[in-house]
Amino acid sequence: MRRRWSGSCHCGFVRFEITADIDHVRICDCSICHARGALIFRIPESDMRLLTPLADLTLYEWGSRTAKDYFCPRCGILPFRRPSHPSEQELSEGVRRFDGWAVNTRCLDGFDPAAVPAQAIHGSKIKHT
Repeated sequence: MRRRWSGSCHCGFVRFEITADIDHVRICDCSICHARGALIFRIPESDMRLLTPLADLTLYEWGSRTAKDYFCPRCGILPFRRPSHPSEQELSEGVRRFDGWAVNTRCLDGFDPAAVPAQAIHGSKIKHT
């Protein structure tokens, strides 16, 4: 069932709202996702409402530089990101481009990630060109 979720970073500086039916979380094993430990759920652009301007956040880009990781400049938490564009390998395997948001469900007020299944994403196996 779709509902509105409020979210924030640890210190509360970064605030946002989403509307979603969160039926799973994604756990990626690539080097950056593994280190940060985020449990991600993807939503379309239209289901995200930023209450803190992106210009006030710290942006990190790496690898293909197509992913946009947004961090709180005060507490360092990543509440959401723009996923990377599919690699040539992923495109050949049928992966479609996603232009929405990937939300760190650990940053959502009242959401229990243990209440939904986890989907393993094997980002460490993708060869980026």
